[in-house]
Amino acid sequence: MSVRIAMWSGPRNISTAMLRAFENREDTVVVDEPLYACYLAATGAEHPGREEIIQAGDTDWRSVVARLTGPIPGASAVYYQKHMTHHLLPAMDRHWLTRLSHAFLIRDPRAVVRSYARARPLRSAEELGFPQQAALFEEIRARTGEIPPVIDAEHFLTDPRGQLQALCERLGIAFSERMLSWPSGPRDSDGIWAGHWYGQVWQSTGFGPPRPPDTTPLAPELATLVAACEPHYQRLLAFCL
Repeated sequence: MSVRIAMWSGPRNISTAMLRAFENREDTVVVDEPLYACYLAATGAEHPGREEIIQAGDTDWRSVVARLTGPIPGASAVYYQKHMTHHLLPAMDRHWLTRLSHAFLIRDPRAVVRSYARARPLRSAEELGFPQQAALFEEIRARTGEIPPVIDAEHFLTDPRGQLQALCERLGIAFSERMLSWPSGPRDSDGIWAGHWYGQVWQSTGFGPPRPPDTTPLAPELATLVAACEPHYQRLLAFCL
């Protein structure tokens, strides 16, 4: 039996570490943000390495979806797909989503906004995917009649083993001890944008402890963005493992 897992996250989360955890399983193949090139080409968003990402990727969402729902590469039992929620644009058909098992990875918007704003200018909650993530969660519930699992990053890092065991049970796959640690360094599966964003993950060999919250006051414009993201985060937090 094969399982296709779509993990829906926003940026500056533990999404790449989670990608490592699944890739380290013996039965799993992974893909890193397969809709990224589509998103950049369609929106004109200015991201680090934009032109390189578009040239190296596939900007036709239909052909991307065909691969995500087609034969699993390498005939693996588990196909883990790391997605950024804001990459799923309104013009993209959604019927293919019923062919995947879904999970949602969330993080306190205060931490996300602080981290992202250090990397590039930030103008809207939509750039971080919080509104889209909450809407997609409700859409998946409506389409499947089930509540998909939700993982909160800070909660997860207090007990990676227990959280992964619970997640695997919800997804219908066996937990593997191999998910708790991995070799450091880059992977062939990393997106071409990895050099801009994955420095800490490349140095990691497992999940680290949660960081103490930064209580430094935010600039007013960033505090406004946090306030816009907060209701969507709280909506999903109510369902977290």
